[in-house]
Amino acid sequence: MGIPTAERDMLRRLAGETAETAALPVHKTKAEMWRRLNRLEPVRPMVWINEVCWEQMGPDVVGICSDRFLRGVEGHLRRTLFQWRHFPADMIVDGWLACPMAIRDSGFGIEGKANRTVHDMAKGAVDYVPVITSLADVEKIRIPEVTHDEQETERRFALMREVFGDIIEVRKVGVSDTWFAPWDRLIQWYGVTELFTDMCDRPELVNAAIDRMVTAQLGQYEQYEAMGLLSLNNRNCRVGSGGLGITDELPAADFDGRVRMIDMWGNSAPQIFAGVGPDMHWQFALRHEMRILERFGLNCYGCCEPYHRKIDLLRRIPRLRRISMSPFVDVGEGAAAIGTDYIYSAKPNPAVLAAEEWAPQPARDNLREILDATSGLHVEIILKDIHTVRDEPRRLCEWERLAMRMVEET
Repeated sequence: MGIPTAERDMLRRLAGETAETAALPVHKTKAEMWRRLNRLEPVRPMVWINEVCWEQMGPDVVGICSDRFLRGVEGHLRRTLFQWRHFPADMIVDGWLACPMAIRDSGFGIEGKANRTVHDMAKGAVDYVPVITSLADVEKIRIPEVTHDEQETERRFALMREVFGDIIEVRKVGVSDTWFAPWDRLIQWYGVTELFTDMCDRPELVNAAIDRMVTAQLGQYEQYEAMGLLSLNNRNCRVGSGGLGITDELPAADFDGRVRMIDMWGNSAPQIFAGVGPDMHWQFALRHEMRILERFGLNCYGCCEPYHRKIDLLRRIPRLRRISMSPFVDVGEGAAAIGTDYIYSAKPNPAVLAAEEWAPQPARDNLREILDATSGLHVEIILKDIHTVRDEPRRLCEWERLAMRMVEET
């Protein structure tokens, strides 16, 4: 299909190395351990690393294919192999490749207005200009119209099978990332100061906005479901902000091959509510999010916001299975509140990797605090949000070796 011979050979080599790696027995062992964790059965704390600053890992992870789509596939293969060789922790390498279906939507009807340039936005936090100031603005939020470009999906599938088909299986994959976080998007239109003020002064506007946003996102997922565009996430993929979704509790007992929301993991995370008390969290976030969370077979909740004093609130979520416990929680208080009822999804502080000089002791102390406080609980340790290792990939490698040694000693 017009692929340069050198690129084709390179892609096939990467695929062959991936297939050989996936065939190693350790992956079945690790998959069973993740399955036990997700069933709340006894297993040592599981460790996974994601959201890596790949641009600091060197040239071995950079795709070079001239075809844009294949360059993305190449990048995935390179990053998978690099992580396996240098900081695998409890990762699993699949013996198949995902061909993403060409799914698009028309958007939610409102665009955010940033005060910064695109260049500045790439550096971190973004300051948005509020565009929702009245009920009339809320009514601009609409349900996205979902479309599937079947011809493009088939083109991608044929291309991948032509290159990889005799080496590794290729599967079409639709929407499996059910990251539902309505406030993550809505806050860009509403404004942080404006939200916190209006929760007191104009609660009807805040409730109208989040109700409309949830309706829009639910409508989007209902289209995915009706159009057959959902794919199971009970496999080797991240669920919520936590670990791998491998479980035999999904899909639902009446599953007939057509994926529904009830067959999948769901998630929500109102991160902007980090400093909001439980009552307001319920009034302006969770009671609205429940309209979608009740549709999923199992649920995760949270990301970077602290939940050590809101566990009783989260117990209202149907089929809740894992709770994100960010670097900002009181570890002991959170562990006592969660107990063995849910997975304690611990998030070590990635700032230890960003220090001017790498020193393992702060990382060790952080992990020791987590492991001591959560002894006897169902625990995963997810290192994420890794924005920099100061161009020293060895820091991540040393963190992984340290973490694995510590969890295997528990």
